[in-house]
Amino acid sequence: MNLFHVNINVEVPVEEEWVTSIQQAVFATLEHEGVQPNTEVTVLLADDRQLSDLNQEFMGSKRATDVLSFPAGDPMPGVDHYLGDIAISIPRARYQAGEAGHSVSDELRLLAVHATLHLIGYDHATPEEERQMWSIQGLVISSLTGGMA
Repeated sequence: MNLFHVNINVEVPVEEEWVTSIQQAVFATLEHEGVQPNTEVTVLLADDRQLSDLNQEFMGSKRATDVLSFPAGDPMPGVDHYLGDIAISIPRARYQAGEAGHSVSDELRLLAVHATLHLIGYDHATPEEERQMWSIQGLVISSLTGGMA
């Protein structure tokens, strides 16, 4: 039984192992950071157009991006702790995986960990914030991949 709930909304074709990789990454990040049990996160797996539209609507930038995080506002009725939403561009993740020379599952893990850290409250706007966030991100990825971050 998982202490956390990850809802995956799939808008584009994906491999089942990708969904599993994302769920594991979110679980591992929440656990690493000691987030309270019954925390819920929703992940949207979409295309570049959808991420571009979300980026425009919420961030004011009309461009596709690989991942977006939307921390929750007010508590939702019937949910113990809703952390927020993550949107991932599957085409962008596939492209970035090819560029980096690793699997799509590895890229999706990285994006999911990164986005979950943003939901928790981490940022990388300053060099110190970036060092802290990248360090935690590396530790979580390493725990998921057996030390091969």
